[in-house]
Amino acid sequence: MTIAPLNPAPATGGALAAAELEAIRAQFPILGEQVNGHQLTYLDWGATAQRPLAVLDAERDFALHRNAAVHRGAHTLAAEATEEFEDARASVAAFLGADADELVWTSNATEAINLVAYAIGNASQGRGGAAAERFRIGHGDEILVTELEHHANLIPWQELAARTGATLRWIPVDDLGALELDTLDQLLTERTRIVAVSHVSNVTGVLQPIEQIVARAREVGALVLLDACQSAAHLPFNFHALGVDFAAVSGHKLLGPTGVGALLGRRELLAALPPFLTGGSMITTVTMESAEYLPPPMRFEAGTQRISQAIGLAAAVRFLGEIGMDRVAAHEAALGAQLVAGLERIDGVRILGPGSAANVERVGLAAIDTPGIHAHDLGQALDAQGIAIRVGHHCAQPLHRRLGVTASTRASTHVATTPDEVDTYLAALPGAIEFFRRMA
Repeated sequence: MTIAPLNPAPATGGALAAAELEAIRAQFPILGEQVNGHQLTYLDWGATAQRPLAVLDAERDFALHRNAAVHRGAHTLAAEATEEFEDARASVAAFLGADADELVWTSNATEAINLVAYAIGNASQGRGGAAAERFRIGHGDEILVTELEHHANLIPWQELAARTGATLRWIPVDDLGALELDTLDQLLTERTRIVAVSHVSNVTGVLQPIEQIVARAREVGALVLLDACQSAAHLPFNFHALGVDFAAVSGHKLLGPTGVGALLGRRELLAALPPFLTGGSMITTVTMESAEYLPPPMRFEAGTQRISQAIGLAAAVRFLGEIGMDRVAAHEAALGAQLVAGLERIDGVRILGPGSAANVERVGLAAIDTPGIHAHDLGQALDAQGIAIRVGHHCAQPLHRRLGVTASTRASTHVATTPDEVDTYLAALPGAIEFFRRMA
């Protein structure tokens, strides 16, 4: 398999030099596209990241030379496909600070979170035997989330509470979208069985105080699930070091393909958890009356695997690893600071979340409200200039409601984003705002 190299190769540390950034951008052919007669300025990485040549080449190479179903064939192609597929699992797990048998392939992060929620629901109905007893919840038990969660880390827990009789509670946010941690001792008690929290908000871009939440959860014996979609793609991430029990990761935010994600879970927990999806591939013995299941991670991987997608994701993390996630984080921190500082200088813009004076750790993402101008209108006006941003509630309606808005305009960056692209967005925004002001 041929993977396009970075040329020149990134240095070992420090900020990305201009030549390095240019070389990185050259690996993303789509960034050279013209949109509406303008050079594309892609600032929607937080929704879907573009894919470098290494990822595109890896999927194509697999399809050309090794395409076959994994785990179930005796022929050469099947053996080669299985080896590459499991190598991909090991590569992605290592990149995320986990062991290979602690990574379950899913279709996306949403499925990963649902896997845990529905498996706990199955355990609560008596499935999984004595080993699953630790997961069973019901009346009197509580599930704790936060008010800033993506719907994918809220609705599955709403459903679990409805099915089991448990109570759903949440940590509120303040007027700037920051968690009100002074409520933590009141909300996280011996009745709390599960804590589900985002590592980085997909609206404010701010890194959440996970260590404090995990420490408190450990005191009361609660399980912790981390939505790592906006952190694993932009910051150094180590599942073991974070001390959480589960983490959900999205492939297409990690420069990988769509249709693949991962659940990271502590080995002993995955071994005790009953399956969520059932069918082929995840069984040992099946009779007309019952079935016995494989150990994890394959216990949770029913049906035909996301083979080429997993291989593509492995190529993506190798690409990021070659650059160095500490350098990716530093690059994005600078872009995030540039975004926030520039937005603060534009009349008629309200940043959702803390401003530059707060000096908080954030990724290269900022969402804004422009009172009197709908986010969709603003997004279309910018798209006419070739600037791609995200508009809407970003699957975080409760947070938007708490902040007094129904929708926002979000710009987000990644390792291939340049400061000039951020400046292009900041330069175009006042004119678009003024256009709609004149029309009002």
